[in-house]
Amino acid sequence: MKRNQVLVFVALAAFSLSLAAQSSGWPPSAEHQTLAVWPAAAPGVPANLPAEADTTKPTDNLVAGRPLARIGNVSKPTLTLYKPKGNNTHAAVVVFPGGGYQILAIDLEGTEVCDRLNSAGITCVLLKYRVPGTGPYPKSDAALQDAQRAMGIVRSHAAEWGIDPSRIGVLGFSAGAHLAAALSTHFDQRLYQPLDAADKLSCRPDFAVIVYPGYLANAEKALAPNSDINPTASTPPQFIVQAEDDPVHVENATNYFLALKHANVPAELHIYAEGGHGYGLRRTALPVTTWPQSVEAWLRTIKILTAN
Repeated sequence: MKRNQVLVFVALAAFSLSLAAQSSGWPPSAEHQTLAVWPAAAPGVPANLPAEADTTKPTDNLVAGRPLARIGNVSKPTLTLYKPKGNNTHAAVVVFPGGGYQILAIDLEGTEVCDRLNSAGITCVLLKYRVPGTGPYPKSDAALQDAQRAMGIVRSHAAEWGIDPSRIGVLGFSAGAHLAAALSTHFDQRLYQPLDAADKLSCRPDFAVIVYPGYLANAEKALAPNSDINPTASTPPQFIVQAEDDPVHVENATNYFLALKHANVPAELHIYAEGGHGYGLRRTALPVTTWPQSVEAWLRTIKILTAN
Protein backbone atom coordinates (compact mmCIF):
# COMPACT_ATOMS: atom_id res chain seq x y z
CA MET A 1 0.00 0.00 0.00
CA LYS A 2 1.38 3.38 -0.98
CA ARG A 3 2.14 6.01 1.64
CA ASN A 4 -0.74 8.27 0.52
CA GLN A 5 -3.17 5.36 0.71
CA VAL A 6 -1.97 4.57 4.24
CA LEU A 7 -2.51 8.18 5.30
CA VAL A 8 -6.01 8.17 3.82
CA PHE A 9 -6.83 4.90 5.62
CA VAL A 10 -5.57 6.25 8.95
CA ALA A 11 -7.54 9.47 8.50
CA LEU A 12 -10.73 7.58 7.64
CA ALA A 13 -10.28 5.29 10.64
CA ALA A 14 -9.79 8.27 12.96
CA PHE A 15 -12.84 9.97 11.45
CA SER A 16 -14.95 6.82 11.93
CA LEU A 17 -13.92 6.59 15.58
CA SER A 18 -14.72 10.27 16.06
CA LEU A 19 -18.21 9.78 14.60
CA ALA A 20 -18.71 6.71 16.82
CA ALA A 21 -17.77 8.73 19.90
CA GLN A 22 -20.19 11.50 18.94
CA SER A 23 -23.07 9.03 18.47
CA SER A 24 -22.28 7.07 21.64
CA GLY A 25 -23.54 9.78 23.97
CA TRP A 26 -20.23 9.66 25.79
CA PRO A 27 -18.85 11.82 27.26
CA PRO A 28 -22.29 12.87 28.52
CA SER A 29 -23.64 16.28 27.59
CA ALA A 30 -23.94 19.11 30.10
CA GLU A 31 -27.64 18.39 30.64
CA HIS A 32 -26.68 15.25 32.54
CA GLN A 33 -25.40 15.81 36.07
CA THR A 34 -22.20 13.90 36.79
CA LEU A 35 -20.87 13.25 40.29
CA ALA A 36 -17.58 11.81 41.49
CA VAL A 37 -18.12 8.56 43.38
CA TRP A 38 -15.26 9.36 45.77
CA PRO A 39 -14.57 12.86 47.17
CA ALA A 40 -10.83 12.26 46.77
CA ALA A 41 -8.93 9.32 45.31
CA ALA A 42 -10.73 5.99 45.30
CA PRO A 43 -9.50 3.49 47.91
CA GLY A 44 -6.17 1.92 47.00
CA VAL A 45 -5.74 3.66 43.64
CA PRO A 46 -2.03 3.90 42.82
CA ALA A 47 -0.48 7.07 41.49
CA ASN A 48 0.57 7.75 37.89
CA LEU A 49 -2.03 5.54 36.19
CA PRO A 50 -2.59 5.82 32.42
CA ALA A 51 -5.13 8.40 31.34
CA GLU A 52 -8.73 7.32 30.81
CA ALA A 53 -9.49 6.88 27.11
CA ASP A 54 -11.76 5.29 24.54
CA THR A 55 -9.80 2.19 23.56
CA THR A 56 -12.00 1.28 20.58
CA LYS A 57 -10.13 0.26 17.42
CA PRO A 58 -11.41 0.31 13.83
CA THR A 59 -11.03 -3.49 13.73
CA ASP A 60 -13.27 -4.09 16.77
CA ASN A 61 -16.51 -5.98 16.28
CA LEU A 62 -19.81 -4.32 15.51
CA VAL A 63 -23.08 -5.04 17.33
CA ALA A 64 -26.24 -4.91 15.22
CA GLY A 65 -24.11 -3.27 12.52
CA ARG A 66 -22.93 -0.44 14.76
CA PRO A 67 -19.70 0.22 16.69
CA LEU A 68 -19.47 0.61 20.42
CA ALA A 69 -17.33 2.72 22.73
CA ARG A 70 -14.89 0.88 25.00
CA ILE A 71 -13.71 3.10 27.85
CA GLY A 72 -10.50 1.99 29.53
CA ASN A 73 -8.13 3.06 32.31
CA VAL A 74 -10.88 4.32 34.62
CA SER A 75 -9.40 5.35 37.96
CA LYS A 76 -11.87 8.12 38.85
CA PRO A 77 -15.33 6.53 38.91
CA THR A 78 -18.39 8.70 38.30
CA LEU A 79 -22.17 8.62 38.41
CA THR A 80 -24.11 10.27 35.58
CA LEU A 81 -27.80 11.06 36.00
CA TYR A 82 -30.33 10.50 33.20
CA LYS A 83 -33.78 11.77 34.17
CA PRO A 84 -36.97 10.88 32.27
CA LYS A 85 -38.26 13.85 30.29
CA GLY A 86 -41.94 12.88 30.46
CA ASN A 87 -43.67 10.56 32.88
CA ASN A 88 -41.66 9.84 36.04
CA THR A 89 -42.48 6.54 37.76
CA HIS A 90 -40.08 7.51 40.61
CA ALA A 91 -38.28 4.18 40.17
CA ALA A 92 -34.54 4.25 39.43
CA VAL A 93 -31.90 1.90 38.08
CA VAL A 94 -28.14 2.09 38.53
CA VAL A 95 -26.53 0.63 35.40
CA PHE A 96 -23.24 -1.33 35.39
CA PRO A 97 -21.77 -1.74 31.88
CA GLY A 98 -19.79 -4.88 31.11
CA GLY A 99 -16.33 -5.39 29.70
CA GLY A 100 -14.67 -8.22 31.60
CA TYR A 101 -13.51 -5.82 34.33
CA GLN A 102 -11.04 -4.56 31.71
CA ILE A 103 -13.03 -1.90 29.83
CA LEU A 104 -16.58 -0.52 29.97
CA ALA A 105 -18.95 -0.83 26.98
CA ILE A 106 -20.18 2.60 27.92
CA ASP A 107 -22.75 3.14 25.16
CA LEU A 108 -23.95 -0.38 24.26
CA GLU A 109 -24.43 -1.26 27.93
CA GLY A 110 -24.68 2.24 29.38
CA THR A 111 -26.01 5.34 27.66
CA GLU A 112 -28.31 3.38 25.34
CA VAL A 113 -29.76 1.57 28.35
CA CYS A 114 -30.37 4.84 30.14
CA ASP A 115 -32.25 6.19 27.12
CA ARG A 116 -34.46 3.11 27.11
CA LEU A 117 -35.13 3.31 30.85
CA ASN A 118 -35.97 6.99 30.55
CA SER A 119 -38.53 6.17 27.84
CA ALA A 120 -40.27 3.94 30.41
CA GLY A 121 -40.32 6.76 32.98
CA ILE A 122 -37.42 5.30 35.00
CA THR A 123 -34.51 7.42 36.23
CA CYS A 124 -31.16 5.96 35.19
CA VAL A 125 -27.84 6.48 36.94
CA LEU A 126 -24.85 5.23 34.96
CA LEU A 127 -21.88 4.04 37.01
CA LYS A 128 -18.49 4.37 35.38
CA TYR A 129 -16.62 2.06 37.74
CA ARG A 130 -12.90 1.40 37.94
CA VAL A 131 -11.19 -0.78 35.31
CA PRO A 132 -9.05 -2.68 34.49
CA GLY A 133 -8.29 -5.46 36.96
CA THR A 134 -10.94 -4.38 39.49
CA GLY A 135 -12.92 -7.61 39.79
CA PRO A 136 -14.42 -10.06 40.10
CA TYR A 137 -14.82 -9.86 43.87
CA PRO A 138 -12.99 -11.07 45.95
CA LYS A 139 -10.06 -11.20 43.52
CA SER A 140 -10.39 -7.43 43.65
CA ASP A 141 -12.94 -5.45 45.63
CA ALA A 142 -12.48 -2.13 43.77
CA ALA A 143 -15.52 -2.36 41.47
CA LEU A 144 -17.73 -3.60 44.31
CA GLN A 145 -16.53 -0.70 46.47
CA ASP A 146 -17.62 1.67 43.69
CA ALA A 147 -21.00 -0.04 43.42
CA GLN A 148 -21.64 0.05 47.18
CA ARG A 149 -20.71 3.70 47.37
CA ALA A 150 -22.82 4.50 44.30
CA MET A 151 -25.99 3.03 45.81
CA GLY A 152 -25.58 5.11 48.95
CA ILE A 153 -25.04 8.28 46.90
CA VAL A 154 -28.14 7.63 44.79
CA ARG A 155 -30.26 7.09 47.90
CA SER A 156 -28.87 10.28 49.43
CA HIS A 157 -30.10 12.22 46.36
CA ALA A 158 -33.48 10.48 46.13
CA ALA A 159 -35.61 13.48 47.10
CA GLU A 160 -33.62 15.87 44.88
CA TRP A 161 -33.80 13.54 41.87
CA GLY A 162 -37.46 12.57 42.27
CA ILE A 163 -36.71 8.96 43.19
CA ASP A 164 -38.48 6.63 45.61
CA PRO A 165 -35.58 5.38 47.81
CA SER A 166 -37.34 2.01 48.19
CA ARG A 167 -37.46 1.43 44.41
CA ILE A 168 -33.81 1.67 43.35
CA GLY A 169 -32.43 -1.33 41.49
CA VAL A 170 -29.36 -2.31 39.51
CA LEU A 171 -28.95 -3.58 35.95
CA GLY A 172 -25.69 -5.11 34.79
CA PHE A 173 -24.26 -6.76 31.69
CA SER A 174 -21.63 -9.51 31.59
CA ALA A 175 -19.01 -8.47 34.20
CA GLY A 176 -21.44 -5.72 35.20
CA ALA A 177 -24.07 -8.42 35.74
CA HIS A 178 -21.65 -10.19 38.06
CA LEU A 179 -21.15 -6.87 39.84
CA ALA A 180 -24.94 -6.52 40.24
CA ALA A 181 -25.11 -10.03 41.71
CA ALA A 182 -22.16 -9.30 43.99
CA LEU A 183 -23.82 -6.12 45.27
CA SER A 184 -27.07 -8.05 45.77
CA THR A 185 -25.25 -10.48 48.07
CA HIS A 186 -22.64 -8.19 49.69
CA PHE A 187 -24.51 -5.16 50.95
CA ASP A 188 -24.46 -5.72 54.70
CA GLN A 189 -20.94 -4.39 55.22
CA ARG A 190 -19.03 -1.70 53.31
CA LEU A 191 -15.70 -2.80 51.84
CA TYR A 192 -14.18 0.60 52.71
CA GLN A 193 -14.17 3.02 55.61
CA PRO A 194 -17.40 5.08 55.57
CA LEU A 195 -16.86 8.65 54.45
CA ASP A 196 -20.09 10.58 54.91
CA ALA A 197 -23.86 10.40 55.34
CA ALA A 198 -24.30 8.53 52.03
CA ASP A 199 -22.39 5.60 53.50
CA LYS A 200 -24.88 5.37 56.37
CA LEU A 201 -27.67 4.56 53.91
CA SER A 202 -28.35 1.04 52.68
CA CYS A 203 -26.47 -0.09 49.58
CA ARG A 204 -28.86 -3.02 49.07
CA PRO A 205 -30.57 -2.81 45.66
CA ASP A 206 -34.36 -3.24 45.73
CA PHE A 207 -34.15 -5.44 42.61
CA ALA A 208 -31.53 -6.57 40.11
CA VAL A 209 -31.51 -7.30 36.38
CA ILE A 210 -28.74 -9.71 35.38
CA VAL A 211 -28.01 -9.75 31.63
CA TYR A 212 -25.69 -12.44 30.14
CA PRO A 213 -23.64 -12.69 33.36
CA GLY A 214 -20.08 -13.90 33.71
CA TYR A 215 -18.13 -15.14 36.74
CA LEU A 216 -21.18 -16.81 38.35
CA ALA A 217 -20.03 -20.26 37.20
CA ASN A 218 -16.48 -21.39 37.86
CA ALA A 219 -14.94 -22.41 34.52
CA GLU A 220 -11.97 -23.95 36.37
CA LYS A 221 -14.27 -26.23 38.41
CA ALA A 222 -16.55 -27.75 35.76
CA LEU A 223 -18.80 -24.65 35.82
CA ALA A 224 -19.67 -25.11 39.47
CA PRO A 225 -21.53 -22.22 41.16
CA ASN A 226 -19.38 -19.30 42.31
CA SER A 227 -18.92 -19.88 46.03
CA ASP A 228 -18.34 -16.15 46.62
CA ILE A 229 -21.85 -15.19 45.47
CA ASN A 230 -24.25 -16.64 48.03
CA PRO A 231 -27.86 -15.44 47.95
CA THR A 232 -29.77 -15.32 51.22
CA ALA A 233 -33.35 -14.51 52.10
CA SER A 234 -32.29 -10.82 52.16
CA THR A 235 -31.13 -10.84 48.52
CA PRO A 236 -33.47 -8.67 46.40
CA PRO A 237 -35.65 -10.07 43.56
CA GLN A 238 -33.72 -10.86 40.38
CA PHE A 239 -34.40 -11.03 36.63
CA ILE A 240 -31.86 -13.09 34.66
CA VAL A 241 -31.47 -13.43 30.88
CA GLN A 242 -28.91 -15.31 28.80
CA ALA A 243 -28.61 -17.21 25.51
CA GLU A 244 -27.95 -20.94 25.55
CA ASP A 245 -25.18 -20.49 22.97
CA ASP A 246 -23.40 -17.78 24.97
CA PRO A 247 -19.65 -18.56 24.81
CA VAL A 248 -19.36 -17.26 28.38
CA HIS A 249 -21.59 -20.26 29.34
CA VAL A 250 -25.29 -20.27 30.13
CA GLU A 251 -24.50 -21.99 33.44
CA ASN A 252 -23.72 -18.53 34.81
CA ALA A 253 -27.45 -17.82 34.61
CA THR A 254 -28.81 -21.24 35.53
CA ASN A 255 -26.51 -21.74 38.53
CA TYR A 256 -27.38 -18.33 39.90
CA PHE A 257 -31.10 -18.88 39.40
CA LEU A 258 -30.96 -22.16 41.34
CA ALA A 259 -28.99 -20.49 44.15
CA LEU A 260 -31.67 -17.79 44.35
CA LYS A 261 -34.43 -20.42 44.35
CA HIS A 262 -32.76 -22.34 47.19
CA ALA A 263 -32.57 -19.08 49.18
CA ASN A 264 -36.28 -18.40 48.50
CA VAL A 265 -35.47 -15.24 46.56
CA PRO A 266 -38.08 -14.30 43.92
CA ALA A 267 -36.42 -14.71 40.53
CA GLU A 268 -37.36 -14.90 36.86
CA LEU A 269 -35.09 -16.67 34.37
CA HIS A 270 -35.17 -16.31 30.57
CA ILE A 271 -32.98 -18.63 28.47
CA TYR A 272 -32.99 -18.18 24.69
CA ALA A 273 -31.70 -20.64 22.09
CA GLU A 274 -29.49 -18.14 20.25
CA GLY A 275 -27.93 -14.77 20.84
CA GLY A 276 -24.34 -15.25 21.89
CA HIS A 277 -22.92 -12.54 24.13
CA GLY A 278 -22.70 -8.77 24.23
CA TYR A 279 -25.81 -7.67 22.32
CA GLY A 280 -26.92 -5.04 24.83
CA LEU A 281 -30.44 -3.98 23.92
CA ARG A 282 -29.77 -3.38 20.23
CA ARG A 283 -32.63 -5.07 18.40
CA THR A 284 -31.87 -7.85 15.93
CA ALA A 285 -33.97 -10.62 14.39
CA LEU A 286 -33.19 -12.87 17.37
CA PRO A 287 -35.88 -13.14 20.08
CA VAL A 288 -33.27 -12.66 22.84
CA THR A 289 -33.16 -8.95 22.00
CA THR A 290 -36.76 -8.56 23.19
CA TRP A 291 -35.57 -8.96 26.78
CA PRO A 292 -36.17 -5.26 27.70
CA GLN A 293 -39.93 -5.71 27.23
CA SER A 294 -39.81 -8.76 29.52
CA VAL A 295 -37.98 -6.72 32.16
CA GLU A 296 -40.67 -4.03 32.08
CA ALA A 297 -43.37 -6.70 32.54
CA TRP A 298 -41.39 -8.18 35.45
CA LEU A 299 -41.01 -4.77 37.10
CA ARG A 300 -44.79 -4.45 37.03
CA THR A 301 -45.12 -7.97 38.44
CA ILE A 302 -42.95 -7.15 41.46
CA LYS A 303 -44.72 -3.79 41.90
CA ILE A 304 -41.72 -1.60 41.08
CA LEU A 305 -43.78 -0.16 38.22
CA THR A 306 -47.54 0.17 38.39
CA ALA A 307 -49.57 -1.87 35.90
CA ASN A 308 -50.78 -0.05 32.80
